[in-house]
Amino acid sequence: MFDLLTLESALAGTLFAGKLHYASSTGSTSDDAKTAAQSGAPHGSVFFADEQTAGRGRGDHAWHSNRGEGLYVSVLLRPSIPLPRLTLLPLVAGLAAAQAIQEAAGLFVDLRWPNDLLLGAQKTGGILVESHTESGAVAWAVVGIGINVHQRIFAPWLATPATSLDLASGRAVSRQQLLTALLKSLEQECSALADTETALAIPKHAEQRSTWMGGRRVEVHGPQACSGVTDGLDDNGFLRVRTASGIVTVQTGGLRDDPPHSSQPFARSSQNT
Repeated sequence: MFDLLTLESALAGTLFAGKLHYASSTGSTSDDAKTAAQSGAPHGSVFFADEQTAGRGRGDHAWHSNRGEGLYVSVLLRPSIPLPRLTLLPLVAGLAAAQAIQEAAGLFVDLRWPNDLLLGAQKTGGILVESHTESGAVAWAVVGIGINVHQRIFAPWLATPATSLDLASGRAVSRQQLLTALLKSLEQECSALADTETALAIPKHAEQRSTWMGGRRVEVHGPQACSGVTDGLDDNGFLRVRTASGIVTVQTGGLRDDPPHSSQPFARSSQNT
C-alpha cells in the first residue's frame, strides 16, 4: 500500500501536488487518465493503482499488473509545445523512468527504443504515451508507465525475458520511493520539451542511456519492418537504421536483436547520409 499523506508531502511544490488519484484496483490507469482528461482534469494529474485488471502496453499488448507487485501509474499532461515535439515525449518518459529506477534501486536501465526499460537483457518496464490533438495543437497526453518491482514469477512465453527491481537488485525496492522519484524526474525531464534548444538535446540524451539506439544490429518489427544497424535518433526521436539498401527512419515498431539473442552492441558507423 502507498502512504498517501507522505507521498503528498514528498511532492509538495511540484506540478503533481494535490493531484494524486489512487485506486486499490482499476482496469487501466491510462484509461482513468484519458477519461479524466476528457472531463477537464488539470495538467499534472496522476493516476496510480495497486492493481490493474486490464493493463496494456504498446500495440494493445497485455501488461500483467498483479496487486502490489509493480508500479502502475499514468500522468495527464497538457504541455504547451508545438505538435511535432510530441514525438519526443516517450523519450522523456524513458529518461525519467531510468533516472527514478537508478535512484530508488541503484540499477542502470538500458532504454530500448521506442518504449522498453531493460536491465541487461531482461525487461523490467514499459511506457505507453497516448495523446489527443485539437486544431493542430496538443490538447493532452497521457504517459503510462509500468515497472515490475516485486514480481518473482513471469510468463514463459514473453518475447523478452522479464525481471523485477527486487530480483535485479537483491533487495526489496520501495514502490513509494520509486513513484516519488519518477514524478520528480518526469517534471524535470518534461521541462526540456518547452524550450527549443533543450528539446533538440533529448534524442542525444536518450542515446546515451541506450545500447540499442546506435551501433546495434537489430530487426525492426511492424509496418516498417527491416534489419540493419541502428544509427541513432533524428531530431524527432525516430530511429535511424542503416540497412543494405540505405537508411530507414523508423517511426513506429519494435526492436529485437538480429541475430536473435545477440547481446553485444556493434560499433556505430561513422558514415553520414
